[in-house]
Amino acid sequence: MRSVITGTGIGLPPHVVTNAALARIMDTSDEWIRTRSGIQERRFAEPGQGSTDLGVLASRAALADAGLAPGDLDAVVFATMTPDHLLPGDGPLLQAALGLRTNLPTFDIRQQCSGFLYGLELADLLIQSGRYRKVLLVGAEVHTGFMPWHLGWDTVIGRSTREVTDVEKAENTASRDRTVLFGDGAGAVVIEARDEDRGLLKTKLFTDGTGAGVLTMPGASFKRRPFVDQAQIEAGETLPVMSGKEVFRSAVTLMPQAVRDVCDEGGVTVADLDLVLVHQANLRIIEGVQKALGLPPEKVPHNIERYGNTTAATLPILFHECRQQGLVRPGGLVAFTALGSGLHWGAALYRA
Repeated sequence: MRSVITGTGIGLPPHVVTNAALARIMDTSDEWIRTRSGIQERRFAEPGQGSTDLGVLASRAALADAGLAPGDLDAVVFATMTPDHLLPGDGPLLQAALGLRTNLPTFDIRQQCSGFLYGLELADLLIQSGRYRKVLLVGAEVHTGFMPWHLGWDTVIGRSTREVTDVEKAENTASRDRTVLFGDGAGAVVIEARDEDRGLLKTKLFTDGTGAGVLTMPGASFKRRPFVDQAQIEAGETLPVMSGKEVFRSAVTLMPQAVRDVCDEGGVTVADLDLVLVHQANLRIIEGVQKALGLPPEKVPHNIERYGNTTAATLPILFHECRQQGLVRPGGLVAFTALGSGLHWGAALYRA
């Protein structure tokens, strides 16, 4: 019995924010952002719109694509680092919004940028147990809550023509190295048990907690009393802190090796792969993975230029778009790979 993706869908928020729009509220430029990340624009959620809301949009589209009703599902796996609330998780909120059965379990997981990969593994294990046959896997993020742009939000999303002051611009610029990278969005896949040759073949997952400090958020911690206060906010401790060079080095080394490992276990070579879908964190990282694997650019597609980094949503959004574009062909071999905070990383091998 194989775990087969039978439906995909995405949920995108309404505001398309270009690099030029960000340049109105901070000291940056289209060239500065493109050169460092490859990003041209991203989506921002409507105020009050959370990751559950985007997950619901993606889930409904995936269910329709699979030809299933919400009542057909047996379990939900929801991956996010930006839940609507600290508690409960997004899983039960999605369950209620979709009108799913109350005897259906939901699993909330937090592997950040590797969330979709870990979700694939969990969904496959649920199916291989024989207790579940139809699992919904969601990756959704609303990163804009991290962004301390209380000075200029309406300007960024086009609701105001007000120009920020020099003081406001300086405050917004202080976090530009991270905030320009992220966008909001959701992707969902329906995974079903099928007695077929296609489906999920192998996964290889890794964690190295000694690298946890490379990408972390020091504030809003329950080691603190209180867990969040104004001093932390003013110090920028409720924003992710990243060692960019170390993340880049780890990503272009560990992701290609994970792809090689999963291919070895699956009895195929990297050259046999039709597509490698890389977590969309930075175009330079994606290109580095492509070159390390010795693959042509057309086998390593990307959409980061339009969405930025949507963390757990990048892989399902990219997979959906590749399906829509006819790049995921019947019988084709697809490898997924990601690396993120934890450090968590890995790869999955899938036959379409």
